[in-house]
Amino acid sequence: MSTAPSTTTDDSPQSVPPTPPRGLWSPLRPLVLRLHFYAGVLVAPFLLVAAATGLLYAASFQAEKIVYAHELTVPVGDHKLALSQQVAAARKAHPEGTVSAVRPSPEADATTRVLLSGVPGVGADHTLAVFVDPYTAKVRGALEQYGSTGALPLRTWIDELHRDLHLGENGRLYSELAASWLWVIAGGGLVLWFGRRRAQRKVRGTSGRRRTLGLHGTVGVWAAAGFVFLSATGLTWSTYAGATIDELRTSLGQATPSVSSATGGEHAGHTGAETGEASTQDIAVDIDKILAAARAKGLGDPVEIVAPADANTAYVVKQIQRSWPEKQDSVAVDPATAKVTDELRFADYPLLAKLTRWGIDAHTGVLFGLVNQIALMALALSLILLIVWGYRMWWQRGRANAFGRPIQRGAWQQVPPQILVPAMAAVAVLGYFVPLLGIPLAVFIAVDVLLGEIAYRKGKRTYGSQAA
Repeated sequence: MSTAPSTTTDDSPQSVPPTPPRGLWSPLRPLVLRLHFYAGVLVAPFLLVAAATGLLYAASFQAEKIVYAHELTVPVGDHKLALSQQVAAARKAHPEGTVSAVRPSPEADATTRVLLSGVPGVGADHTLAVFVDPYTAKVRGALEQYGSTGALPLRTWIDELHRDLHLGENGRLYSELAASWLWVIAGGGLVLWFGRRRAQRKVRGTSGRRRTLGLHGTVGVWAAAGFVFLSATGLTWSTYAGATIDELRTSLGQATPSVSSATGGEHAGHTGAETGEASTQDIAVDIDKILAAARAKGLGDPVEIVAPADANTAYVVKQIQRSWPEKQDSVAVDPATAKVTDELRFADYPLLAKLTRWGIDAHTGVLFGLVNQIALMALALSLILLIVWGYRMWWQRGRANAFGRPIQRGAWQQVPPQILVPAMAAVAVLGYFVPLLGIPLAVFIAVDVLLGEIAYRKGKRTYGSQAA
């Protein structure tokens, strides 16, 4: 007995291929896109100012050498005079104020700088630098100086413009806001770029918004690491995040050490006048011995000799080379005996202190000299272009030239709780340590939720596939 073969009819059940599981990226992409979009739109003006002023600052090092060539350089002579003679010549030409430090001529064609504090008309955090020819002791000029890198008026003005827009401490909030968000925007853009299909990343052969997006993404990918570096190093000496970083480093035993300038003992009263400040005459007489003692400990040029603050402190001689390899050794020298009472080597700095020093110097363009400055200018120019392209893409998203259709709400609703909850906790912790990231983000979320509720009550909110 044979059995007839079975046949398949239209009513037979069909096997349905299983739905592929959604990866983690699918629900996260709309949220990252929304954050990247709104952070870019709202923070971009601050970033644009920071990039433009940073570009000027990176160029100011070379401009300074040209503008102040007369004060900075001299014809090379046969023999440099004693440093005490150079200080005396500077004091004769400028008897005002107090000698706070001296920077001996570090190169054959460089002048010596005698730094005066308390000079009328010069800010409390600035000094008057008197430039002296080390071969003839002739004064070649005097300029206001700021900071440990010896910035002169041109670079100081640009530096303050970049740091606080000449608005003081309140103005520093702009630069900290820019630094707080730069790494977030760069990181979000990087994730979005690599999350796109390879064919969608192409620039060649495209036009319109797709071409703008390709340019924006390509340049952003290449510059992202530099942006993250600038953000991290910029925060290290910012007002709020910088204070948190300093506290953290101190708690970990990674604070930047300093040489002890205390003398004490029987020599405590021999360092200066009754007022507790080293007199000009003492500095002029003692400074050659002080420098010789530092040289004997291996401190080569460039160095700065800091005068005693009072009768119980010593001279501090410290190396001030911020270019690679850095020279940051320092010694304290008792002015009564010209003996070294304490010394500190850069090699003995804690690791985080070294990294902070290198990071700040690279951020300011001094660690690798001209190459460093060119790299900073390239990053600043890249950021300017990215902002311009970003706003152009916003324009191109509109219909009939309407400006900037925003990314729709509802992205967070698609994120699984096991991802959303830890992410929100991480953002809260990060916001605590970087307040100018956390506070604006909290305000943005609150406003966004409020606007969403208003739209919902008006029946204008969309869900499901229409939500971004």
